[in-house]
Formats: sequence, structure tokens, C-alpha cells
Amino acid sequence: MVENVNTKRVAKRYYRKKNDLFSLLEKIKLWPSRSGRLHGILTITIHGEMATITTHCGKTFQVRNSRNSRAARWLRNKYYSGACTACGVPEWKLAKYGQTFFSRSYGAYLKPGDLRSCK
Repeated sequence: MVENVNTKRVAKRYYRKKNDLFSLLEKIKLWPSRSGRLHGILTITIHGEMATITTHCGKTFQVRNSRNSRAARWLRNKYYSGACTACGVPEWKLAKYGQTFFSRSYGAYLKPGDLRSCK
């Protein structure tokens, strides 16, 4: 039996649990829809406490910055049923997201970037 030599182990990443939603979205680039699908984020444009998000499958919507929102909770707790087929989220991104841990007392603080528009 020959193992695939090109497979790399995905490093574990630790982030603080109560980060802002926008800084979490800028870092992870995934959006959980209400049906449970993970969509890939193409652009995030932040306007104060609101942001306009465009996904790879062409959907555009506005969200509010909240740590306790459904999307923030689902991202932290990894509630999803699969990836969107139209967005084409790659397997390595799902594996990287699967190895991300959120802790209250350990991990990196995600600070909003200097650029208020993320592409």
C-alpha cells in the first residue's frame, strides 16, 4: 500500500470565542446560510455596523455586526450540513475550517483589518 505523499496535515488554529462577526468573516471567508450550507465569500464591504456580503454563487445581502447572531454562533460551533455546490468551496478550506477551535480563554484575538473592504 502506497500512501499519498502530497497530503499535508492541517494545523490547528485557535481563536477567541467572542470576536466580532465581521473580523471572523474576514478571516474564515465562509457564510452559513439558514439551510445549513456553507457559502464562500467573494467580497465583504463594511459600512459601520452593517456589511454587504457577496458570495461566490452571486447572492448579495446585508448583515449586522453581532457576536450573538445565528451566523456567528453557527460559525463558532461548526453547524453546517455541507458546502454550496454553486460556490465551489474547496475541500482544503473545509478541512482548515474543521481544524479551527474557538475558546473563551485561549487563542488569537481577531481585530478588524485596516481596510474596510475585503476582497
